[in-house]
Amino acid sequence: MTAHASSGETADAPHRHPGPSDAPLRVGLVGFGLAGSVFHAPLIAATDGLVLDTVVTRNEERRAAARAEHPGVRFAASPQELWERAGTSEAPDLIVIASPNRTHVPLATAALEAGLPVVVDKPIAGTAAGARGLAALADERGLLLSVFQNRRWDNDFRTLAGLLADGALGEVQRFESRFERWRPRPKGGWRESGDPEEIGGLLYDLGSHVVDQALTLFGPAVLVYAEADVRRPGAAADDDTFLALTHANGVRSHLYVSATTAQLGPRFRVLGRSAGYVKYGLDPQEADLRAGLRPAPGRPWGEEPEERWGRIGSGESPSTGGGTPVRTLPGDYPAYYAAVADALRGRGPNPVTALQAAAALDVLEAARRSAREGVAVRLPHATPPHASDLSGT
Repeated sequence: MTAHASSGETADAPHRHPGPSDAPLRVGLVGFGLAGSVFHAPLIAATDGLVLDTVVTRNEERRAAARAEHPGVRFAASPQELWERAGTSEAPDLIVIASPNRTHVPLATAALEAGLPVVVDKPIAGTAAGARGLAALADERGLLLSVFQNRRWDNDFRTLAGLLADGALGEVQRFESRFERWRPRPKGGWRESGDPEEIGGLLYDLGSHVVDQALTLFGPAVLVYAEADVRRPGAAADDDTFLALTHANGVRSHLYVSATTAQLGPRFRVLGRSAGYVKYGLDPQEADLRAGLRPAPGRPWGEEPEERWGRIGSGESPSTGGGTPVRTLPGDYPAYYAAVADALRGRGPNPVTALQAAAALDVLEAARRSAREGVAVRLPHATPPHASDLSGT
């Protein structure tokens, strides 16, 4: 699956290609919390041509955990130590920013100004303007700037993209996507903070994923309506949020993100003129990574049993046996960093550009306004970052 980039920070921009073509590219990872330790570090380590060189963290427990899983990794107490290596024989070939959301823009700015290519965890910024500012800076410096929208490589999303590319559903009319959990008690931490500077809450957390997927499949949104609630006692940020998007092509997307769902709905329900596709259950890759499993050559990864496959059909409910099972393609988070490595080598496009992330942030900002004011918000029509090859990664 390859997504188009629009003008500015493009997939085809002439990025600086670091190092000899046969030398591993050294990665500096900023942050070793959940994102850094569970997602980025294992995927970087599993990618041919990349090596996890330095982890930035002061926390001694996190250093011990990183050292245990990644022998030989070096440590830095601050990102500034990585910037200071730029232009030297010790310069990292890629900076990965997996620190709290409020730090994404300042850290990405500093890395780019130091002349270093960057991957930023989602959301890249708190505003679309912030994302576009980073895109402009990356273009100006001729550097790769990519956004870790890993759920474009979820098993169900890859399967649905293939069905759409094959025309299996006919013209799609409605897309329903749910990322729901049952967490009746807040866990605390910056992700659930009500401080706007932290960019917490589910709208910007899980919402970044479901909106990115909808735009990748169906193109730009022109109208956004949203409801965002704080349901749990003691919670300070939205934990039960709904978005309705009208796309320029007429598709309507209904997107749900929630931590308060006692009975989970289908992950996808996609209704077309000739058939529908319904899929329950989350992609297994996050759970496997959290459990300590790691992708490796020759080892099955991202696969699920037949009883969890989605079903395609018309006129009946999948819960009563309606429709035909559709094999779920394996999830493939490792493909993201493989594509980043190719882009750094000049062998392929940027897998997720900052301008694509900015388009999703346009929707999230409109959704926040819609929920606050109780109105639908119209977006200006723009050329979309849109999937050109939905047949698979």
